[in-house]
Amino acid sequence: MRVARVISLVSALMLSAFVGMAVAAEPAATLTSADCVKCHEAPPRDIAANGGKHKTEVTCQDCHQGHPPKVKHPIPQCSQCHSGKPHFKLANCLGCHTNPHTPKVIKFGNNVTDPCLTCHTQQIEQLRANPSKHTALACSYCHNVHGFKPECTKCHKSHSADIAAKDCSACHKAHQPKNVTYGKDIPSKFCAACHKRAFNLLASSPAKHSKLACAYCHQTKHKTVPKCTQCHGVPHPAAMMAKFSKCGECHNIAHDLNRWSTAPEAAAPAKAPAKAPAKAPAKAPAKK
Repeated sequence: MRVARVISLVSALMLSAFVGMAVAAEPAATLTSADCVKCHEAPPRDIAANGGKHKTEVTCQDCHQGHPPKVKHPIPQCSQCHSGKPHFKLANCLGCHTNPHTPKVIKFGNNVTDPCLTCHTQQIEQLRANPSKHTALACSYCHNVHGFKPECTKCHKSHSADIAAKDCSACHKAHQPKNVTYGKDIPSKFCAACHKRAFNLLASSPAKHSKLACAYCHQTKHKTVPKCTQCHGVPHPAAMMAKFSKCGECHNIAHDLNRWSTAPEAAAPAKAPAKAPAKAPAKAPAKK
């Protein structure tokens, strides 16, 4: 009886050992991205919507190399793949890239600048070379979401009803707003928003200048004032030009040629001559 029990126990041990050897001989199962979806719904959904290169160039297994309990820490460091650029040396990647499965959906706080400068060097160079109130702002003050460009009218009132938010960039560049430049096709009504008197004088002038756009003479850059000789050459004999060296001495201003009655000086009412202060009446001599 005891011998039979011993034989049964030995047989069971041999069977267990044989099964264990057979299982060990089989290769471990390899997980695929299709397996991950069975338990992890949100990450695949996020990657499908906004994964960028995380969708097109890598799989789940390229980042998560193993699964618990076989692997204790399946969440990789960003530096596992991203290296070689100043931006990748920044600490706390998830401070801006809050979801690694949507890496380009980037949100910032209100006082973020330095991380932006690791990629956007041209913009900071323009801000520093052309000082304005924009220079003192943090990048995230305007761009609180990566790639977001706010309309200028969010902070600034338009010069006139004729200038919509989309038109601001025709003259003002956000990173150098005081360096006002424009194309030759800029509408004169845009200029009129600030230069109303000059525009009205030109519009009512009978001279050929009234047919020209503001940008025809004031080309490319704000406050450009051309010389008359750039278009008209030397129109008079040398003796006359020597005597009257300034064209305006005879022709008035360019916006109101030859109409002296509406010249700025003539349009302003003449000031009355100041009256001499009245003399104080003489005091009577004091009685003795």
